[in-house]
Amino acid sequence: MRPRRARVEDVHELALAMPHVTVEHGVHGKPVYQVGRKSFVFFRTPRPDAVDPQTGERYPDVIMFWVPSEGDKAALVQDPGSPFFTTPHFDGHPSVLLRASRIGELTHQELKELIEDAWLSRASPRRRAAWLAAMGDPPTGRR
Repeated sequence: MRPRRARVEDVHELALAMPHVTVEHGVHGKPVYQVGRKSFVFFRTPRPDAVDPQTGERYPDVIMFWVPSEGDKAALVQDPGSPFFTTPHFDGHPSVLLRASRIGELTHQELKELIEDAWLSRASPRRRAAWLAAMGDPPTGRR
């Protein structure tokens, strides 16, 4: 059986499934998922730093995910075939970008882990420890 491919709807469902999540809406109504008033996933408005190299048009469908570290970021963006990317605007920032049009290149499980890691990277130590304990991971576990 093939793993289910991720969909944009899954981003919303998975982000909202994490504890203590609130949703803000940016100036253009795009959702920003937060834990403790810290964003961990958000849908960006078209920006000049993320453009189609062929046409120069701004990507209208970029989703930003926080990652635990620069090393995690490098691992996700180093493969040119990866759907993840970054821009100079995000140099030194622990986050990766993904076009919604390429989300199907991920499995549902990969997206789930990406969102969990994003949440963990932004949640308070107390919330992080409580969630990891509830999931059966000690606070010094896999994340």
